[in-house]
Amino acid sequence: MSAIDVRRTHSLDHEHAREAAESLAQDLSREFDVNYQWEGDVMRFKRSGVKGHLTVSPGDIRVYLELGMLLRPFKSRIEKEIHSQLDGLTGQD
Repeated sequence: MSAIDVRRTHSLDHEHAREAAESLAQDLSREFDVNYQWEGDVMRFKRSGVKGHLTVSPGDIRVYLELGMLLRPFKSRIEKEIHSQLDGLTGQD
């Protein structure tokens, strides 16, 4: 497995941080056909060849994904998209 682990600090209140995480999940779901589900403040991602989670904490959003062999060639593209989305959502662009 190849992993992507991205953390981004934020100054959003909890509600807006969750909205930002939901927006990111919807975009990733559309672009990469990833299913997701909330469990408290943790969003679980899953599809064939990838699994992971997004955690919303006060002051911090973390995205962790494990990519299977078939998705490894797309690691940099997926990671770039996550960075771009998080930068935009947390006002760090």
